[in-house]
Amino acid sequence: MTADGLVQKLWNYCNVLRDDGLSYGDYLEQLTFLLFLKMADEQSRAPFNKPSPIPKGLDWPALLKVDGDDLETLYRHVLQELGKRPGMLGIIFRKAQNKIQDPAKLRRLIVDLIDKEQWTSLDADVKGDAYEGLLQKNAEDVKGGAGQYFTPRPLISAIVEAMAPQPGQTICDPACGTGGFLLAAYAQLANRKDLDRAQKKKLHNGTFLGVELVDSVTRLCAMNLLLHGIGGSPSEASAKEGDALANLPVMTKDALSGKHGEYDMVLANPPFGKKSSVTVIGADGEHSKESLTINRDDFWATTSNKQLNFLQHIFTILKQHGRAAVVLPDNVLFEGGAGETIRRELLKQADVHTLLRLPTGIFYAQGVKANVLFFDRKPAQEKPWTQKLWIYDLRTNQHFTLKENPLKREDLQDFLDCYFGNGGASLDGARSGKAGAGKQRPYKDRFNRVETERFKAFSYDELAKRDKANLDIFWLKDEALEESANLPAPGIIAADIVADLEAALEQFAAIEEDLKE
Repeated sequence: MTADGLVQKLWNYCNVLRDDGLSYGDYLEQLTFLLFLKMADEQSRAPFNKPSPIPKGLDWPALLKVDGDDLETLYRHVLQELGKRPGMLGIIFRKAQNKIQDPAKLRRLIVDLIDKEQWTSLDADVKGDAYEGLLQKNAEDVKGGAGQYFTPRPLISAIVEAMAPQPGQTICDPACGTGGFLLAAYAQLANRKDLDRAQKKKLHNGTFLGVELVDSVTRLCAMNLLLHGIGGSPSEASAKEGDALANLPVMTKDALSGKHGEYDMVLANPPFGKKSSVTVIGADGEHSKESLTINRDDFWATTSNKQLNFLQHIFTILKQHGRAAVVLPDNVLFEGGAGETIRRELLKQADVHTLLRLPTGIFYAQGVKANVLFFDRKPAQEKPWTQKLWIYDLRTNQHFTLKENPLKREDLQDFLDCYFGNGGASLDGARSGKAGAGKQRPYKDRFNRVETERFKAFSYDELAKRDKANLDIFWLKDEALEESANLPAPGIIAADIVADLEAALEQFAAIEEDLKE
């Protein structure tokens, strides 16, 4: 069965359960629990014959044997007991609850949908893509609010191509959502033909780490990675707690509460929304009077702006010469006070080499004006590390919507061609996977860049002299302002106005909060 066919089959049944008040997110969660139990059972049988991590009586055959109220009672008991286990089991089933109140519908989901497929024998791409498809459908459910955990996949793909991860590098996403960045990096590395056995093994265990604040989202991320073959298999989910935690590809915690290791690469889209629920205390000793605070003397400045804190955090978890690509809203580029301090320090202590100005209308969260900032951490020195910041403007005169005109991978090709400075030819080796091809070359080739209409370079001195080190830079003329005949469709104009108003309201709300403190 194809991934699309599988998505349709699973999604059609969701519509049946919607009549009982089950949300898309609830359905996806129940699917996750049941898929895990089914795959663990499959792997305990021939030809795999692996020991099952699920205790007898709590396993898939036990669920198949009962129906009616007995099924609901047993299922609730299974979820409760497995949530107490260490390792991947604990992550998948932590705080799990049965949301399907009708035992007959639960029975049909178990017997007719999930038990009919041999999930383990399905190609990882098929079951992984099917799960990704369900995550996307869940993100499209505006009322559920799941879109904030879902970054557009074409954007992720282009960012990972630009970053060109290499075998043996460790890769972290401290705001991983459902795991899109980690999976894209995995896919690019797994497609290489020059990996030896040790590199392939490390790719599945020990290369990736995702950190996520919300339990239910961590669960979706863990299952997404698992279905793609990352982080072991269901049969390995009951490793001793110490061993299990060492190899887990995802954890639930507040990433901003402290360092959780150092990595060669960080790829992230921190959550939108300006205010942190806590105030972080920086090296400058300043803090806001709130009941809960986090002491981070490794931060340059104290702020309650969540994205500014994530930017500082990402710098701290990079190894020396480690590389980062971070999706950030416009306010990070121009906000004064702590924002200016952080931008100036970042320009000095890192090579901040590329800024991609993203178009509006590509995120599920409405009114978002965002960018991708690319930078490399460097050792301490007196001279600033940033020499030139190259800015690519994909926003001016570009109009995208989630449904009528969604962002596609080809819309980002010109950016990649500019990024690598030679029409993208440097990626050929990495794409072909030939031995020795693309090892560090794609990344180094960014030094051969040439300015274009949409791609301009700004020197460190130019940036440092700008008021508040403001990086909110545009140079293209908006065609809609030049000539009324060029005006976009009314729907697009309305969407742009809504985006501007929502962004302004968010800023006013933040100012109001600051005045209350």
